[in-house]
Amino acid sequence: MSVDTATVAKIAALARLKVSEAEIAAMVPELNGILAWVEQLGEVDVTGVEPMTAVIENKLRLREDVIDADPLTGGGKRDDVLANAPAAEHGFFGVPKVIE
Repeated sequence: MSVDTATVAKIAALARLKVSEAEIAAMVPELNGILAWVEQLGEVDVTGVEPMTAVIENKLRLREDVIDADPLTGGGKRDDVLANAPAAEHGFFGVPKVIE
């Protein structure tokens, strides 16, 4: 794939970027170089390679999801919290209905 000055100008317009003609001319070889490098990635043989989500294998540290019933340190404050709500419905914050 090759990029020309008209394509760079269109991309800049779509991105709402003000780019001069000199900057457009300078971006053409840069974008062509980037696209050539991406095309080289397609030549890599990846058969048998499992996809990964991260380079370093991470394990999530899970904890028990428990509400602390002590009113000084945790849960048990639903009524106190809902007292600050402009509208409370069935033990939850009431919000206006949004329909587009």
